[in-house]
Amino acid sequence: MARLNQRRALDFWPGFVDALASLLIALVFVILIFVIGQFVLSDAVSGRDRALARLNAELAALAQTLSLEQSARERADAQVGELSASLAATEREREALSTELFSARDELHAAQDEARAQREEAARLGAGIAALERLKAELEAEVARLASALDTSERGLKEQTEMSAQAIAQVELLNRQLAAVRTQLEQLNTALAAAEAAARDKDLRIEELGRELNLALAARVQELARYRSEFFGRLQAVLGDRKDIQIVGDRFVFSSEVLFPTASDEVSADGMVQLTRLAETLKTLAAEIPADLPWVLQVDGHTDRRPISTPRFPSNWELSTARALAIVKILRGQGIPPQRLAATGYGEFHPLDARTSDEAYARNRRIELKLTSR
Repeated sequence: MARLNQRRALDFWPGFVDALASLLIALVFVILIFVIGQFVLSDAVSGRDRALARLNAELAALAQTLSLEQSARERADAQVGELSASLAATEREREALSTELFSARDELHAAQDEARAQREEAARLGAGIAALERLKAELEAEVARLASALDTSERGLKEQTEMSAQAIAQVELLNRQLAAVRTQLEQLNTALAAAEAAARDKDLRIEELGRELNLALAARVQELARYRSEFFGRLQAVLGDRKDIQIVGDRFVFSSEVLFPTASDEVSADGMVQLTRLAETLKTLAAEIPADLPWVLQVDGHTDRRPISTPRFPSNWELSTARALAIVKILRGQGIPPQRLAATGYGEFHPLDARTSDEAYARNRRIELKLTSR
């Protein structure tokens, strides 16, 4: 009995030890969880501090950028004000130039009318001079005849010892006729000299009017050249710096591949974008060109020398003409007045490069635009 009680007392401690060990393991686990949580929390807090520092730095950079933007905006506002003032001055100058152009046009028309009147007057004076010269020749012939008759009469008087009253009267009559003819001849010479002087004055006036007309025409041509240069400059700025679009002389040259697929007159999507930009630029410029300046945008189509033969395009002439017409129709649809448009097809007969290489063929396949006068 005592041994049994002793065994029960000894069995109690292992269970207690196990319970204590489990409690210690639980405590260690809780402490480990606490340590891990503390580590994670401290890492999160430090990460948040770093993020907050980065945000503060970005905020400072944004504030500096905003300050720079505000300064740039103030400068831009000042430039806009200056440009507005310059634009207003340019508008006033353009209005003044338009007024001067209208006055010059009226003076030119008046000068042309006066030149026509002067030419008609000169023609009439020329006819009068010719008639006076014919009359002068007739009078000179009459004078010669009368002088001959007078000489004959005088010789007859010398030979005759007695002269009849009729002969004396005839001599006196011939003398009076001769004096009258000489007087008339002098008057005709005076009138002829006055007519020749008037004709010279008319010729000088006609030459002066011709020079004025040539100067006015040169001024109009120069004005059109200025608008052409402005048009090409704006178009170059709008279309950008592209190797397949360039200015050659007084023409703006598009490579055909920019606007059309091969062997087609259907404008591509990229071509429609380029033509829309072209139309907007042309409409802006057309509003500035005086209405009495007879300008036309000429669209010329060119192909390479390789022949084409399809039911739609029997030759390169048809293809180049169809492409030029397609561009004209699109520009008209964009609002360009039809009287300001012209289309021409040249086929392969005006190449830029006479070689037979692919590069030469690509240069020769082109659309040319020219701002010219009618």
